[in-house]
Amino acid sequence: MPQSHWLIPAGEGIGFKVNKGQVIRVTDVEGEQVADFVAYRADDTTERIDPNVTMDALHKMKVRPGDILYSNKYRPILTVVADDVGVHDFINASCRPEMYEFLYGKKNHASCHENLTRALEPYGLPEPDQHYAFNVFMNTVIHPDGSISVERPLSKAGDAVELRAEMDLIVAVSACPCSESACNGYACTPIRVEVVD
Repeated sequence: MPQSHWLIPAGEGIGFKVNKGQVIRVTDVEGEQVADFVAYRADDTTERIDPNVTMDALHKMKVRPGDILYSNKYRPILTVVADDVGVHDFINASCRPEMYEFLYGKKNHASCHENLTRALEPYGLPEPDQHYAFNVFMNTVIHPDGSISVERPLSKAGDAVELRAEMDLIVAVSACPCSESACNGYACTPIRVEVVD
């Protein structure tokens, strides 16, 4: 029987398959930890979760239980079943080594881009130019003057999001390795993932 629950160590990632109708529960174990989440249609990986399409389809940037997350082909890919936090990010691409060098002067830093790429490799998915993830628990604030800041997540220890798969999926999740900013409260911690029927 396939594994159905994982504890992702701080700064690492995992990949797994989910059947249509199953629910993925993503839990912030210690609080203030972002989880980059991507999903691909299992039988046609040209179709994937798309934060931009989701914002376009929903006409909003904040989701709540009952809202649908859409694919790049404007089809339902996941439905938000439950959400303890209500603040997540749709606008930032996954962090990558070049970002850490550009923003923090650090070379060869662990990144969500690399975590997600490694997690998807066993399923035959090639490295994309960029991962456009649903950034669970990430608290991005758009200010009235148009400036953007990433603030500490509002998630507390044990807070979770539940997403129902609307098609058979290949999923990858990264416990974001950024401790240089408020993104993860300046300290990286684990993420728990469970798949339930």
